[in-house]
Amino acid sequence: MKKLSYIIMGFIAGAALTYYLCPRNPDVDSMKTKLEIAENYEKPKGLITQAYGDTLSTNWTKYRKAAVDSCAAKGGHAMDDRSVWWSTKEIKNYLKYSKKQADSLKYKITGYRIYLGVYGHEAGSKKCNLTTMFMVPTGVKRNAEASMNPFNFRGNDTDLPIPPNNQGGGGNGGYP
Repeated sequence: MKKLSYIIMGFIAGAALTYYLCPRNPDVDSMKTKLEIAENYEKPKGLITQAYGDTLSTNWTKYRKAAVDSCAAKGGHAMDDRSVWWSTKEIKNYLKYSKKQADSLKYKITGYRIYLGVYGHEAGSKKCNLTTMFMVPTGVKRNAEASMNPFNFRGNDTDLPIPPNNQGGGGNGGYP
């Protein structure tokens, strides 16, 4: 009986030492420094300076605004929208939704395309003939699991048969 108590005490002491001395798998996110977080992304392609953004917006106003707003005026509107705004939460939710839909339809999403559109009479008098923008996932059909050909020779990515997102609000950004 005396030997059994030594064995039990040995297990308890070993467990305690193991708990306190062995390294744990810490919560990775809480341990990351700002530098480590900054290293986990790539600088996006196509970035422009704020000044060039101002120039592009000014050019749109100079060359397109009168024509677009005159069309809006024919529909009884003072001016047309020139941008659309989605919250970060809405964008993340749509990305998750479209990914799930694509997976269920056996597509691989490779990007998103933003389209300009114009509301028709079905949208009511507040929106009729005004510009909108909507995003559509693009991608390719996944090869069968047992396929011997890992390449897709179909060419460019196409719009996927997934409902587009058109619930952004009229943008009122910092451009003129």
